[in-house]
Amino acid sequence: MSELLETARARVPSPVAVPSAALVGAGLVGGYGVARATGVRPLGGVVLAVCGAAAGRTWLASGGPATATNLGILYGASFGLSHPLAKKLGAWPSVLTVAAVNAAASWAAVDRFNFRPDGA
Repeated sequence: MSELLETARARVPSPVAVPSAALVGAGLVGGYGVARATGVRPLGGVVLAVCGAAAGRTWLASGGPATATNLGILYGASFGLSHPLAKKLGAWPSVLTVAAVNAAASWAAVDRFNFRPDGA
């Protein structure tokens, strides 16, 4: 069993291989885009969940449980808040707004410590 786990771990990328800011942006924008394009809302939810889980791995590995919890709550709340916000701004502006807020929070709390422009 331990060999199977080691094989699986070797194939899964490091939790910090992709900036969490990019993952939350992709989850919120991509989830809405997939749901709208296909007409299948649960499919958009799958995109949202997969990207959120991947971002959560980075939050936990780099920021610890408190940071991961707070950013996870923000991610979930943003999905919920985008719906009433869409009534005021429109669907796409609402999604882009909550995605930008989440990306900025993820960058500020976690990614700025892992991804530096100078590559160090």
